[in-house]
Amino acid sequence: MARWRQAVELAMTDEEIGKLTVISRSRTEPASRVARAQMLLAYRENPSFFLIGRKLGVHHQTVQRCIERALAYGILAALDDRPRPGREPTITPEAKAWLVSLACDKAMEHGYPHELWTTRLLARHARERGPAAGHECLANLVQGTVCKILGQEELKPHKVRYYLECRDAEFEQKMAEVLCVYRKVQVLKKAAAKSNKPDRSVAIVSYDEKPGIQAIATTAPDLPPVPRVHATFAREHEYKRHGTLSLLAGIDLLTGKVHALVRDRHRSREFIEFLKLLDTAYPARTAIKLVLDNHSAHISRETRAWLDSRPRGRFAFTFTPKHGSWLNLIEGFFSKFARSVLRHIRVASKQELRDRIMAGIDDVNRHPVIHTWSYKLADAA
Repeated sequence: MARWRQAVELAMTDEEIGKLTVISRSRTEPASRVARAQMLLAYRENPSFFLIGRKLGVHHQTVQRCIERALAYGILAALDDRPRPGREPTITPEAKAWLVSLACDKAMEHGYPHELWTTRLLARHARERGPAAGHECLANLVQGTVCKILGQEELKPHKVRYYLECRDAEFEQKMAEVLCVYRKVQVLKKAAAKSNKPDRSVAIVSYDEKPGIQAIATTAPDLPPVPRVHATFAREHEYKRHGTLSLLAGIDLLTGKVHALVRDRHRSREFIEFLKLLDTAYPARTAIKLVLDNHSAHISRETRAWLDSRPRGRFAFTFTPKHGSWLNLIEGFFSKFARSVLRHIRVASKQELRDRIMAGIDDVNRHPVIHTWSYKLADAA
């Protein structure tokens, strides 16, 4: 005669009960762990496989297996699935290494018109060339398996991440020279604050050009927002181009004033025109120091000839290193100007764009902002 199943004693600590309670109420834990936590807590209150199974909507043998795992491996270990042997992998480690090595090459190096691999192309290449390379297991390779293998090695051969190679052997030295200029600006500011009298003997200007500002016209009127109906302006997709302009600007790092010209191009003659603008803007005895990049117009024969015609010491240039335009403070001004004045701008002509840019510069100069450089300034000699 069969015997009734006898309840077994399942001892739990207060800490285990607390953890089981949290897991049994969780909305983020896997459903299997939540269900097993509920079985263990219910068995503690009422040690009946049948009643717990009926309460939780599972078979009583499922509850029994959960309790037996808890007795064998521990309360919390019983919440997880037991490891299974699974099927032996069909793709050998050597084949995976060959595939990963292949992914580190460019597709064009293997005779394809593609620059980079796609996972589909890589799988096709492995199916066609893998067996000949001694990897018979790759004969039926599919795209999804390629993705898994590359994912394990954290490889994304279909993507490109750009970097900037340092091509200026004197980068550190030139950066130090620019930082020394910014250190001098800091010293002059502190001296002016103490004496309440600005130093007229020197002006330090951060200069650059912003080319390619597009004069774009709309082909239909913009539609204004309508409260609770249309939240934004509506604009016709089509537009008309009128050409481009270049903004030549320099910001006085001591006063915040912006000196600017708007021209069709930014050649040597336009740069000399800007230098003439600075020449008339400051007293004759003021030394004008410019921080600028290595554009050809800044070092051309025409520019040097004009500088030689000026009094000695009137102009002094400090060049940023190659690929070091981020060291120039004017870049921050250009970014802010593009995000405010030039953002979504539409004009009927190049002249209108020129007028609006200069109006924006005038607006900035009504409330000048003194830009300050702080990055690595303490390291400057």
